[in-house]
Amino acid sequence: MQDQTAARRAPLEGVRVLDLTRLLPGPLATQHLADYGADVIKVEDTGIGDYARTMGAMGGDASWFYQVVNRNKRSLRLDLKQAEGRELFLRLVDTADVVVEGFRPGVMARLGLGYETLAGRNPRVVLCSITGYGQTGPYALRAGHDINYLGYAGVLDQIGTAGGPPALSNLQVGDLLGGTMGAVMGIMVALFDAQRSGQGRHVDVSMTDVSLAHAIFPLTEVLAHGRVPPRGEALLSGGAPCYGVYETADGRHMAVGALEEKFWHLLCDTLGRADLKPGHLAAGEEGARVRQ
Repeated sequence: MQDQTAARRAPLEGVRVLDLTRLLPGPLATQHLADYGADVIKVEDTGIGDYARTMGAMGGDASWFYQVVNRNKRSLRLDLKQAEGRELFLRLVDTADVVVEGFRPGVMARLGLGYETLAGRNPRVVLCSITGYGQTGPYALRAGHDINYLGYAGVLDQIGTAGGPPALSNLQVGDLLGGTMGAVMGIMVALFDAQRSGQGRHVDVSMTDVSLAHAIFPLTEVLAHGRVPPRGEALLSGGAPCYGVYETADGRHMAVGALEEKFWHLLCDTLGRADLKPGHLAAGEEGARVRQ
């Protein structure tokens, strides 16, 4: 009888990933793959390497930021601008399943490492390119960071309180959702298809596009009403008493998520304010009164 408690092999064991990325979105994407068992080889240039190495508080020879998003990886240095470095990289591509890069569109091709070149040596390889605005289009060559991608996607406009300016979150939504998770999803489905078809593909991840595609409730408001509610006035952004952040008597804050009427009624009973039960989804002046 087979021992059901025996350790199973990691789901991505045997998958080799070459990681050319820097900073946050790409390194965290390949770290997720490494955590699932992939053999990730981080390839850095022979100069300063990944800028994250020296960003923020240091934890020895490298910053904590660098260490947090680059665990479970092997590492080497190559100068891809030199013929020897390119040839060594291409030899790694011969046995790789995935290559992940975050250069501006066209850089890989200029280095002689474009998708056609990689696929010519290894037809099954998946190339994932993570950029702010995609490989094509009028913004393709523009630089940017998380704040810019969220701004163009319209997401930043929806973050903040009513009447206030857009707010910045310490969770980098554009980088992490748009870049990291967009890349992981694209890589996984491309790997799945490559196993069936024997053919890899070029996965083009635009952090702006992916962020916009996940702005579900603003998108539904546009479809229904032709516009989004002002910042802080939508159901899930502070526009209803049952879902919001309230300051407490001791100067702290409490998150209230009582969307379902039964939970709102329970909250009102617990607070001794049964009179507020009808204001579950109240808007305008009535909603403001209930929130007070």
